[in-house]
Amino acid sequence: MNRRNFLRNSSFAGITLSATGIHALANNAINKNENTSTKNNFKDDFILNEITITELQQKMQSGEMTSLNITNLYLKRINEIDKSGPNLNAIIELNPDAASIAAALDKERKAGNIRGPLHGIPILVKDNINTGDKMMTTAGALALEGNIAIQDAFIIKRLREAGAVLLGKTNLSEWANFRSSRSTSGWSSRGGQTKCPYILDRNPSGSSAGSGSATAANLCTIAIGTETDGSIVSPSAVNGLVGIKPTVGLWSRSGIIPISATQDTAGPMARTVRDAAILLGALTGIDSNDKITSESNGKSFTDYTKFLDANSLKGKRIGVEKSHLNGYKEIVALLKKAIETITALGATIVEVDIMKPINEVSTAEFKVLSFEFKDGVNKYLATSNTKIKTLDDVIAFNNNNEAKAMPYFRQETLYACTERGSLTDKIYTDALAKTLSSRKIIADIMSENKLDALSGVTNGPACCIDLVNGDYDTSFSMSTPAAISGFPHITVPMGFLHALPMGISFFGTAYMEPQIISFAYAYEQASKNRTPPAFQQNLLS
Repeated sequence: MNRRNFLRNSSFAGITLSATGIHALANNAINKNENTSTKNNFKDDFILNEITITELQQKMQSGEMTSLNITNLYLKRINEIDKSGPNLNAIIELNPDAASIAAALDKERKAGNIRGPLHGIPILVKDNINTGDKMMTTAGALALEGNIAIQDAFIIKRLREAGAVLLGKTNLSEWANFRSSRSTSGWSSRGGQTKCPYILDRNPSGSSAGSGSATAANLCTIAIGTETDGSIVSPSAVNGLVGIKPTVGLWSRSGIIPISATQDTAGPMARTVRDAAILLGALTGIDSNDKITSESNGKSFTDYTKFLDANSLKGKRIGVEKSHLNGYKEIVALLKKAIETITALGATIVEVDIMKPINEVSTAEFKVLSFEFKDGVNKYLATSNTKIKTLDDVIAFNNNNEAKAMPYFRQETLYACTERGSLTDKIYTDALAKTLSSRKIIADIMSENKLDALSGVTNGPACCIDLVNGDYDTSFSMSTPAAISGFPHITVPMGFLHALPMGISFFGTAYMEPQIISFAYAYEQASKNRTPPAFQQNLLS
């Protein structure tokens, strides 16, 4: 989850998720970003840079490339960029079977069996998602080192059925940023610190930090992240990506190390809206081990690309968070530029107050998460392939291995969770009712203003890596409304602040993925704000 401001201000009180940055001219920032590779003595001429799923399929179909070729190119890229050179440290573990999987898929293609648009496409997944293979699933925690899952998570089964090549696992903020109120996003005791590829002394935001950094740096074609509150959309925005947090229930959560039964979901992280839409549709499905997926019956699609319409904003009414139109003039200018693009596409902008009423009910969010984390993680650990079987075991392990497990920050959040009772506790049920009232708040705002979607600045730019103080508090964020309501949320690149990417959000009510994807696509096609990273050492380099 995106712990920026969340645990520090709400661990035991209220919640205000936010982030900010400073920038005057997006074009100047983009030019600076493009011109720094020589200055950093790194020439990025990777043959697959910014390549899309569609382009890779065309190359494999023509015989120009094979899945094995592509997989090996990415593996070489990871060795050059992730483990040396800029040393992003986005990958926590590679799949030793990736090449053999790719070769088998090439044989299928040659025999005329093409499973779909993901056939032969290399993908990275976050290290809190079970893979029933030779790779571990640890949530970045040394306490879970050696945990080889017995079977794939439901979405990984779907991924393999779709013909994707599971390239490896990405690093993350340990326990999905649910261990300490003073942690640094992108750091885990097992994986170390992941860097933002745009400016290397910045972190790529949490908790899907590795998925964000790796996809932005072209270490894979697409990736999977997970979100409780901001952990897909924040690292996507910070790394110049498209990220989709689906409606809770669209993708199964079974086999994923949990935080919250009411807010958790996995989702796509990609360089284009089309690629994100392809992955989103491939992994939908009803899972008997995750009852909430039954709610998606008749509301989900296996192909979201059919909703990609560059003219979709024409005649639509988009509600923009009015507090985002005040404050840092550089951010406001960037948002206003996006609004100009949206209105030029035929939409009407309506200023609305989303965050004030949401902030009032989100004060109960930490209570909900702490109860659900204790319940969910104990159930997950009870069947894990490690000696760690309970949350108490995790805490004891960390205490007994303090130098390696807790060199920079502690585990006060884990302790707080152990003090919670069962899910029948009135403190929990009252808190849950309060957070879920967000659904009516959002629906009412949209209905009263006749809106087709809500929008605002996704979050601010990447924080500096600070293992002493942790992430710092900033302003501007849109993750909480969709997070606590369980509603869908997409972020798309909006421009740059001092060479650091920024994103704009579109979200709505449950199962509005077709609409918000179409709006994001229209904006993306008109703005073309995605620019690959230059691996700049710092802002002054």
